[in-house]
Amino acid sequence: MKKSEIPKFGNLQGLKVITSGSAIAGPFAGALFAEQGAEVIYLENTAVPDMFRMFGDVWSSEHRNERTMALDIQSPEGREILIKLVQGCDILIESSKGGTWAKWGLTDEFLWGINPKLVITHVSGFGLTGDPDYIGRGSFDPIGQAFSGFMAINGEPEPAPPYAPKPFTGDYVTALNTTWATLAALYRTQQTGVGESVDVAQYECLVRIQGNFLLEGVNSGKQPPRMGNKDLKSALENVQKCQDGNYVMLALGGGAVLRRVEKLWGLDGDPDFQEPHTVIFKEDGPRAEKFVRAAVEFCRTHTAEEVDRIMNENQIPCSIVMTYDKMLDNPQYKARETITEWHDEISDRRIKGVAPIPRFRNNPSQIFRSGHTYGMDNEDVLSEFGYSEHEIKAFYEKGVIKKK
Repeated sequence: MKKSEIPKFGNLQGLKVITSGSAIAGPFAGALFAEQGAEVIYLENTAVPDMFRMFGDVWSSEHRNERTMALDIQSPEGREILIKLVQGCDILIESSKGGTWAKWGLTDEFLWGINPKLVITHVSGFGLTGDPDYIGRGSFDPIGQAFSGFMAINGEPEPAPPYAPKPFTGDYVTALNTTWATLAALYRTQQTGVGESVDVAQYECLVRIQGNFLLEGVNSGKQPPRMGNKDLKSALENVQKCQDGNYVMLALGGGAVLRRVEKLWGLDGDPDFQEPHTVIFKEDGPRAEKFVRAAVEFCRTHTAEEVDRIMNENQIPCSIVMTYDKMLDNPQYKARETITEWHDEISDRRIKGVAPIPRFRNNPSQIFRSGHTYGMDNEDVLSEFGYSEHEIKAFYEKGVIKKK
């Protein structure tokens, strides 16, 4: 795809981004930029295609709107090409083991010598600084979940093992942090004219989202127990199986909500429920036992759709545990077009996937292109940066660039 063929839309139109790396944590940030109109060039390794290509249609979604090159950055010619790309871009996002680019001689200082206003975001498992034994370690999603402590608080109680929430939770959380941090750096750089370097460690992104579990654990010295769908303090296991075999999630807390649900379940006249309360605690004795029994019985005797409708009609927070078939039929999913369609260039067919989110009122996101075949845009990108057909042919012969 030529640059002239990229449509103008979104709040990030005019922004030029280069991404490099494999799988999800770093590269997915590029797709988020591209959905809001940024011009994104994804540099794939010439040694081997990105492993995420093996996961079927997801490539079409997680790399849509981007252009791609398969480039050997470490070769002299590849380094020269990278330098030309950096001269004309605003953001560089690289994902690798900590310190990899510095070992290649591509330090922040070197890159700022080429483009002083460049925002450089480094995405790695363990960060660029710290204990030398950790910095260069490889990491995938479950490694980040394990090292961050996130895995230790997820899963059923002992003797079951800890559980890594799916799919690729650590990678996607890291990508979201990468995106906002890069934009924060860009905002400041545009004010000062001085580039910034962002150090995103995958494990730290997961440490950051552990809320009261982490605070209580590091301050009390006590590791919170794993409890699956149960709550630390609430008596009720929030996920309940219904008459039709489907599940609902109940979120019952706060004085007003409890009064409404207790009335619905016929508990409001019971003496054990007269004392003001905002939570039904595990240690609440008869009140807890009666409450849990009423919840289980209500769900057991109604379908999931009936429970969802009745609870929400009474302003009691509840949701069906959605499966993918239910998403496609749900009126809210349909009304907001949360699941959308586009043409996949690789398989030459229409596929369904999540629409660009969040939504922008004045400058909405678009999908104008699916994920791309390996090295698809080599010629178009290189020709835009002044390389001749003869030079591009020589790059292919030397393995500096590749194409499938």
